[in-house]
Amino acid sequence: MLLSELEERERRFKLALRAGIPVVLLISLVFYSIFFRDHRISFDTENAVLFGSLLFVTVYFIYFLMELGVKESLLDQTTQGFNERAFVQKIKHYHPKTLVLLIVNNLATINENYSTKSVDKLLFHIIHALDRELTANGMKRALIARRYGAEFLIAINTENQEIESVLKAFVDKYRTIDNIDIDYAFAIITNIGNDLEQDIVRLKDIINVQHKTDVVQDSKKLSDTEQAVLEALHSKQFSLLFRPLQSTRTGRIDIYEISVRLRSDSMGEILPKVFLPIINRLGEGRNYDLALFEYILGLLPLMDHHVCFSFNLSPFSLRDRNFQKVFFALLEESKLDPSRIIIELYERKTHHDLSGYLETLKRFRSKGVRIAIDNFGSSNASMEYMKHFHFDVVQFDRDYVTKLDDSKTEAMLRSLVQMADELGIITVAKWVDKPEQKEKLSKMGIHYLQGFGIAKALKEDVLIKKYN
Repeated sequence: MLLSELEERERRFKLALRAGIPVVLLISLVFYSIFFRDHRISFDTENAVLFGSLLFVTVYFIYFLMELGVKESLLDQTTQGFNERAFVQKIKHYHPKTLVLLIVNNLATINENYSTKSVDKLLFHIIHALDRELTANGMKRALIARRYGAEFLIAINTENQEIESVLKAFVDKYRTIDNIDIDYAFAIITNIGNDLEQDIVRLKDIINVQHKTDVVQDSKKLSDTEQAVLEALHSKQFSLLFRPLQSTRTGRIDIYEISVRLRSDSMGEILPKVFLPIINRLGEGRNYDLALFEYILGLLPLMDHHVCFSFNLSPFSLRDRNFQKVFFALLEESKLDPSRIIIELYERKTHHDLSGYLETLKRFRSKGVRIAIDNFGSSNASMEYMKHFHFDVVQFDRDYVTKLDDSKTEAMLRSLVQMADELGIITVAKWVDKPEQKEKLSKMGIHYLQGFGIAKALKEDVLIKKYN
């Protein structure tokens, strides 16, 4: 048992003792005044044992009630809303039609800059402000709970179309509380099933990709989507799109960047923004990456020998020893030139074990596989990796290409290209849609260009026909 648990138990017992002694004395006085006032009471052994037993039973009864009260509390002590356990129990009887998850995205930043007391006060104000806004809009019986951190669950027994607008108004109105700036995100699902935990996870998935999808989703459809994703993955139903990269030196297209979709009999093509959160949440990320890699290995022999494929694999997969073992076995079995495989990495934050991670990447490079860093220049992580690891390819962040008209952006890109040249790294600029972009980027010395201004993406059957 933890020391904190022992001390908390001791604290509660002392409270029970402090409450129990007066209670026992009160009971004793009442009994004495009613039954024994005219008799002389002697404190012999028998009476002492009876009194001690009464005290013991009273103290432990009070202690039991305190324990029960704490365990069965409905409230979250910080916000005074429902705690998650109580919320789940309430849901079973409430049968809500709509479930909402509201998250404070910048809680970590707030925690770093404000005291615990200020943060607790902020969370308290958020949940009470939320209750006021819902009540003011006719949702008086809404259940509001704090899950953990700054995640708030809201259950509403209506499918009112106004819910989304009410929450948007709330977010706009309470962007600042107690002079603290707040960054909110929320998602809504309707047609709630019996598995609340699963619905909460789906809500988090929606929030993770909400800049690409609607904040309101149907729970039943989400469940069907999960099943379709798993079936497509297990049967390796990939639908690949190949984006050509043209060399500015030779004018030849010899690299294709692969965009992956899953193909489902029931749903048709499933986009990455839909299937990746599901795959990662269900722990299928490594299986997905291996299945994709094996599928690509089957396509490469159908291409000319100079054609290379560039595609993304999760860093979590690359760091996994079992994944590496299977990856290298498949690569060796294929008898293909490993340099035709370019693994793309994109991480906004530097990995906490940077030296260990870079050793992993070196292991892949030692087999002849090329490593590319995507969206280069979009975060500090890009430069940190560059200082410690020799990448084969860098693909510049979209903003550098789409904002070439800005002199500062152009100057920064020019310096990055020069740095890459000095390090012997192949450079790639994507999102090239206009002739003037192509001309300017080519003059900078970038090695490869990609975009609608270069060549259209090809489907798998068209690509095979082109080269086979």
